[in-house]
Amino acid sequence: MAKHKVEKIESFERHPKSYKHWNLSVDGPIASLELDVAEDGGIFAGYSLKLNSYDLGVDLELADAVQRIRFEHPEVSCVVISASKDKIFCAGANIFMLGATSHPFKVNFCKFTNETRCTLEEASRESGIRFLCASNGTASGGGYELALACDEIGLIDDGNSAVSLPEVPLLGVLPGTGGLTRVTDKRKVRRDLADFFSSVAEGVRGQRAVDWGLVDWIAPKSTFENTIKERANILAKNDTHISGDPVVLPPIEVALDGIHRDYQYVRLSIDPIQRSAKLTVRAPLEAPPTAGPSLRKQGANAWVLRAFRELDDAILHLRMNHLEIALVELHTEGRAEFVLEAEKGMLKGVEQGDRFALECFLHMRRVLKRLDMTSKTFLGLVTPSSCFVGCLAELLFLSDRSYILDDLEGEENSSIQLSAFNDGKAPMANGLTRLETRFYGNAKALETCLELCQTSKILEPEEAERAGLVTFCRDDIDFPDEVRLFVEERIAMSPDALTGMEANLRWPGPETMETRIFGRLTAWQNWIFTRANATGPEGALTNYGKPTNPAFDPRRC
Repeated sequence: MAKHKVEKIESFERHPKSYKHWNLSVDGPIASLELDVAEDGGIFAGYSLKLNSYDLGVDLELADAVQRIRFEHPEVSCVVISASKDKIFCAGANIFMLGATSHPFKVNFCKFTNETRCTLEEASRESGIRFLCASNGTASGGGYELALACDEIGLIDDGNSAVSLPEVPLLGVLPGTGGLTRVTDKRKVRRDLADFFSSVAEGVRGQRAVDWGLVDWIAPKSTFENTIKERANILAKNDTHISGDPVVLPPIEVALDGIHRDYQYVRLSIDPIQRSAKLTVRAPLEAPPTAGPSLRKQGANAWVLRAFRELDDAILHLRMNHLEIALVELHTEGRAEFVLEAEKGMLKGVEQGDRFALECFLHMRRVLKRLDMTSKTFLGLVTPSSCFVGCLAELLFLSDRSYILDDLEGEENSSIQLSAFNDGKAPMANGLTRLETRFYGNAKALETCLELCQTSKILEPEEAERAGLVTFCRDDIDFPDEVRLFVEERIAMSPDALTGMEANLRWPGPETMETRIFGRLTAWQNWIFTRANATGPEGALTNYGKPTNPAFDPRRC
């Protein structure tokens, strides 16, 4: 087997005190996130982060900052994203970092970057936090894509600063973290103008950028700062923002034991030889408190937050540090009634307008989406010790295949239980819930399951199979053999073909801006990154910054 380049990320956690690239400050309802990239602060050695270009480390800090604003600064209703360097906002993803890293790392980096962009949009839509990008200089590539994720874009009018998506003319790749999609679907830029804009490396500046809808306003240097303050104050005054008490997010505790990552509620076990992993989520250890003051008193230790923070961390390690893992078994364990009580308390808090409960709920949805977007085969396995109920039942519905164990004589049988959480509470990227997606086009089956959400009936193995909530129900003789054969067959298949197949099958139904973005990442960008015109010896990405010009294979396919 060929050896692959290893790009190990020790930790995906960040904290404002350790930020290298962002400055976070809060003044009442307005927070400021200032980009000041340390050139020598790359997450790997061998490249310099010039011109406020970014790598994964920069994005990890941004994701952490937005998360902390939502939990630790609930008074904030507007975030101003700006840059400290003169005449440059952000030059986008660092080209030399992209050139030096492996293909799988590139794609997973782009995926995380765009999930972070989507988090900004979700915070605006669901939490009422508005984002203002104040571009004090040129915003190109991923820098402009960060601006596109904001509610409003302001550009300094100095005769030089521009917005641009130069990937096609300069690098032979796509604006890989949603640029093309947000220009047309979100900013509603006319197709032919978007074609021109995406084909010229220098981009568009000044009044033309406003006229085309690429930015919302421009201001000369003399009034730029005052305009930012005026616009931020206007954006901060909205009726959708819910304030509340701050909840501090402590470091995630994990015990490392060779191939295991053991958190309080999550365990990740890696089998490098079989190229598979087991990911287990545990129920609360005791009956959790109800919503309101009791939930807030638990703070970051509340199961609905802590378990899913741990799950999110485990997913990122799977993605970035275990690229060769082909299949992930999803397990749950513990008392189902504790899971249902925890989520019931959270949902009650959301209904009562509790900000902490809302952010726990939204975080849970984001983590489940992160699983949806992960290029691994997911296998859900239901046994008597499982607690696939409510929010944890979503793990079954996002799985590519699932089995439930039946007919255990003298033992408690396996079961599944739906709850109100499964009824419209957690949409996927396609705008549908996982149940709606699972039964797309089968209204009768969906209606049956939605009734089960209201009654919370406990489903025995054969009932779960008849309802379509699992793929197969098998007895204790066939269950281990079928699971073993499925795992062996799956890891023997082409990883590329599986990634394409699974991504196509996970989001049937309506196309959304989000499915288009991640579809391009999974298919178009994935393909383009491996083509000689981009990364071959004479490709545009390979020759960027060199005195040699790229040479393209002229055949279009």
